[in-house]
Amino acid sequence: MQNPPDLRPDLARARVTDTRRDGQPTIGMVSLGCPKALVDSERILTRLRAEGYGISPDYSGADAVIVNTCGFLDSAKAESLDAIGEALKENGRVIVTGCLGAEPEYITGAHPKVLAVTGPHQYEQVLDAVHAAVPPAPDPFIDLLPASGVKLTPRHYSYLKISEGCNHKCKFCIIPDMRGRLASRPAHAILREAEKLVENGVRELLVISQDTSAYGVDIKHAEERGHRAHITDLARDLGSLGAWVRLHYVYPYPHVRDLIPLMADGLVLPYLDIPFQHAHPDTLKRMARPAHAERTLDRIAEWRAICPDITLRSTFIVGYPGETEAEFQTLLDWMDEAQLDRVGCFQYENVEGARSNALPDHVAPEVKQDRWERFMEKAQAISEAKLAAKVGQVMDVIVDDIDADGIATCRTKSDAPEIDGNLIIDEDTEGLAVGDIVRVEVDEAGEYDLWGRRV
Repeated sequence: MQNPPDLRPDLARARVTDTRRDGQPTIGMVSLGCPKALVDSERILTRLRAEGYGISPDYSGADAVIVNTCGFLDSAKAESLDAIGEALKENGRVIVTGCLGAEPEYITGAHPKVLAVTGPHQYEQVLDAVHAAVPPAPDPFIDLLPASGVKLTPRHYSYLKISEGCNHKCKFCIIPDMRGRLASRPAHAILREAEKLVENGVRELLVISQDTSAYGVDIKHAEERGHRAHITDLARDLGSLGAWVRLHYVYPYPHVRDLIPLMADGLVLPYLDIPFQHAHPDTLKRMARPAHAERTLDRIAEWRAICPDITLRSTFIVGYPGETEAEFQTLLDWMDEAQLDRVGCFQYENVEGARSNALPDHVAPEVKQDRWERFMEKAQAISEAKLAAKVGQVMDVIVDDIDADGIATCRTKSDAPEIDGNLIIDEDTEGLAVGDIVRVEVDEAGEYDLWGRRV
């Protein structure tokens, strides 16, 4: 997933103000990559705001600019270098952080004029670099920090990072090299952050990490201040706060079954974002991932038996080295059986430092493109049929936006922001506000979106 332009504070003025007191040092931020990187950006800006720095929504009003980079794919690296170059051109004083910061020579080789380069989640080093470039000048009588900190998402939803790093060794992935091994936050600290967010108007908490199912394994599921560091306990605790709770990046371990009753009972949203990546055992083995696709189908059936309304989202890679036509066909057949609700698909590409680069039998680009198109055609047909079945249903939706014509863009419980579909209300929207949760009846369906009316 990649943050859209309207979540980049240098491009959108939605969540950062350009008011600046006399003599106040001001920092701009460009945040690239996944929601986990966005949370890092929020933490950096919150720390800076607490020290009296202003946050500039554009290059011209900033004394320096921080670029939080992504380095997962070569295309993401190129985008990060472009963003650094743009910031240097428009502002001239640039500090680089994030995943690509794990390769400082790569950055300075392309942009030798950057002021500093720090790696992912190195908050103190970023602050040190900012202090060196733009010394703080706080005014304790004026510089007030909102209780929820600085947020780059709309007021009504927020990402909640529960851990950092990953213990998996998937051959196509370099995240463990960039972000390290699993490091879980204490459960009581997560709950305290979530409580503050809900108190300040957040209606939906999006739980994120590199491996949500593994939360707490590294700290042996320690219990502290009445809260145990286990994903089931954490989900139950978060569900008691009264906000929507959506779980992302949940690996299909057996204990995930324990989460499904919480969904059936309405404590957390009936939504699982699970990175299956492929279905053929040999492909999964070459990826160094669990090679039990047939058991995965059994688990999906079990989850749906417990919670019939569950929405399953996943991502897949086509054209992985060594993938044969027969292996790809197995994936298509698996999709027919699994009938996943939300699906994303990527064509394999080499990533510098990934072990998959050395695998034999790389797939030709035109074959990868053909398989991607065939996969997406099937996924689209499944999505269209599942959405058509929702016509006539009454459901809760959360309002994300209301345009000048009064058309409301909303999401159902089956839709995560920015990556899934929308539900549109195009009449009778008087009195609606962003963040409202309202009842609608679905009266029309498309390939990925729904339309409805208030009831």
